[in-house]
Amino acid sequence: MVQEDQLVKSKLSRNILITAGASGIGKSMAEEFSSNGDDVWIVDKEKSLLENCPKTWKKSCLDVSEEKSVLSLFKNIKNDWGKIDVLCANAGIKGPTSLIEDTSFAEWKNCLDVNIDGVFLFSKLTAPLMKKEQSGSIIITSSTAGIFGFSHRSPYVTSKWAVIGLMKSLAIELGPYNVNVNAICPGSVEGDRLEKVIDAEVISKGMSRDEIYKAYTEGTSLKKLISPSDIADMAFFLAGQKSKLVSGQVIAVDGHTEVPDPKF
Repeated sequence: MVQEDQLVKSKLSRNILITAGASGIGKSMAEEFSSNGDDVWIVDKEKSLLENCPKTWKKSCLDVSEEKSVLSLFKNIKNDWGKIDVLCANAGIKGPTSLIEDTSFAEWKNCLDVNIDGVFLFSKLTAPLMKKEQSGSIIITSSTAGIFGFSHRSPYVTSKWAVIGLMKSLAIELGPYNVNVNAICPGSVEGDRLEKVIDAEVISKGMSRDEIYKAYTEGTSLKKLISPSDIADMAFFLAGQKSKLVSGQVIAVDGHTEVPDPKF
């Protein structure tokens, strides 16, 4: 009976690759897929966070914007897995919080390197594997910042618009091979990252934490923050058969943003 169960799992389980998978949205994605019987491989640059993740997950510590490291990772994936069923290109950094004239070129470059180059490298190396299998799903984490403009966040906003353009092009290129490509645009997701954004805005915009927090919540129809698990639920749906005809889409999970950038 045990052998039969293992055989069924081997036929049904999928190989899920998730960047920035050791915390926040990425970890919630990994937990969602893993709890449903899929095999998970997470990538993160924070070794300590990786060590705190379940031992059943495969793990790699690297910077998603470093080509040599990513190429080495994919050699390992090909040897161990042979294929990737779902790529969650989730890694990204918040970038600087400042007016554009106060943003250094180094800060600008660093944000774009991680947020755009990381998605490019992982998509580029995943595409041939999915084309070979004639199936797959690529899910890119953008942001409501990829739909609207936001003051004091120009590098981040630019990067999140850019990956939507990349997603649209990938959807066209990979569609004939039965590969779906979509972008999720989270709103304000509760957690450490949002707290750091708010801390930076307190300094940059001269507002109190309560004022900024209220602006985030009151700017949406549902008047609440988003949970990482809400994004994971959408990723799981987009990776499944019930969304087999959903591709090239920009899907906001944000409580419906009404006022994207209140006049501070």
